[in-house]
Amino acid sequence: MSGVVYMMSDKPRGVIYTGATSDLQGRVWEHRSEVMKGFTSRYNAKLLVWFEQHPNIVLAI
Repeated sequence: MSGVVYMMSDKPRGVIYTGATSDLQGRVWEHRSEVMKGFTSRYNAKLLVWFEQHPNIVLAI
């Protein structure tokens, strides 16, 4: 299973949120759908602006 490090933002040169996951598509959907209230919902950081894939989640973290 691969791991991904990613960044979400509210706009270009705006707030940045970084995370790591093994399911990028699902995790981005969770951020955009505000499944859990937190940093990304508070600051409206719903745009995926960067990601980098790694062989596994441990290396991604």
